[in-house]
Amino acid sequence: MKRVIYSETHKNKRLYFRPSPNTTVCCIMTNPKNLSINDYTYSLPEERIAKYPLAERDASKLLIYRKGKIDEDVYKNIAEHIAENSLLVFNNTKVVEARLLFQKLTGGVIEIFCLEPHEQYADITTAMLQKEKVWWQCLVGGASKWKAGQILEKKIQQDGQEIILSARYVEKRKETFVIELSWTPSALSFAEVLHYTGAIPLPPYIKRAVEKSDQERYQTVYAHFDGSVAAPTAGLHFTDHIFNHLKEKNIQTDFVTLHVGAGTFKPVKSETMQKHEMHAEFIDVARTTIENIIANLKNNIIAVGTTSLRTIESLYWLGVKLSTVNSQQSTAVSDNSFNLSQWEAYELSGKYIPAKDALNALLNCMNENKLERLVTKTQLLIAPGYDFKIVKGLITNFHQPQSTLLLLVAALIGDDLPTGQAGWRKVYDHALQNDFRFLSYGDGSLLWKNNS
Repeated sequence: MKRVIYSETHKNKRLYFRPSPNTTVCCIMTNPKNLSINDYTYSLPEERIAKYPLAERDASKLLIYRKGKIDEDVYKNIAEHIAENSLLVFNNTKVVEARLLFQKLTGGVIEIFCLEPHEQYADITTAMLQKEKVWWQCLVGGASKWKAGQILEKKIQQDGQEIILSARYVEKRKETFVIELSWTPSALSFAEVLHYTGAIPLPPYIKRAVEKSDQERYQTVYAHFDGSVAAPTAGLHFTDHIFNHLKEKNIQTDFVTLHVGAGTFKPVKSETMQKHEMHAEFIDVARTTIENIIANLKNNIIAVGTTSLRTIESLYWLGVKLSTVNSQQSTAVSDNSFNLSQWEAYELSGKYIPAKDALNALLNCMNENKLERLVTKTQLLIAPGYDFKIVKGLITNFHQPQSTLLLLVAALIGDDLPTGQAGWRKVYDHALQNDFRFLSYGDGSLLWKNNS
């Protein structure tokens, strides 16, 4: 029987005991509440932000970082940098046309940005399939000009029929509005109504109007489930050519769904992370995907995008919760109330169990509740101090300064072994000095977990 020895972390530097061959080492993670976001900034010139994608998706530049060494290539050749039998996990969410513009009779325009469904709906898919009307949590531009009781209306002609979309102000919340959206023909789903009447919500740092080409290019080629207001941008580079190359090399692929919310662009305004509230996002994972992850735990599991990574790592901590709490939590899995909060992983880190056991706990619970898919929410914040349990590599774009996405990258690659400096800073300095394009329509990277 193996002994388990826990290591402690101090000031984000891990101190490990030297184990015997029959000892499993597990890290009690440092909670990043006291991290200063000012330590995770860099100068990003406006001209380095990609305003448009390249003509060919897989022609984007690719930075490869492993154990302090940086190489360059293009996405078309990414399979050459990944070992056989690895598992790549993609996020197959689909960006919806979440921006709705209503023109008042006076000529003024009110913009409604659909963030996420009202809590009366079990999940985003259920809400997207609603017919006739739906309640949605929204941001409203020009809200002060929207008088109480006033119904906004938008009419368009589509395929020989008139679609009329109406918006009614229901409630003002702390940061959002609850809006009732109703439409005719009532046989249309809300997803269809958005597609016909809305516009793709480009990120705020792409300072130009939405163009017809964005309808295709701000969407992955494998997008499937409606629900995101931002693209899982690491996947924008992948093409059928790349997928064929991965298959030829016996590199597996699988999919999870995390519906990306506008909170992904939410800047960290507080001095330390303790006062920053991480956005909660819906995740949807099939039983077969969890089984596939278990089967590949001894291989390289690579997340394509930070959203895929947060989903995979959230599965581990949800499994730990099931293994450590009373059996009543099992029922909660079936009604989508079994969620993962922002700091919970750090609070649970002392209750280490192997990844296989955690994922099997999820499967057992799904079996008990006769579930083929796990649908829940995660608010997991990954920052330096976090100990990765499943993911060994990450394919991702270059992120904004002082963002939670940059914190995630910093946590994954750790300190640069040859120099001792922060690994993320070495990567970003190289990208800035070598003409890499940044953010959603920019180039990307293949980053390996520290010591992997």
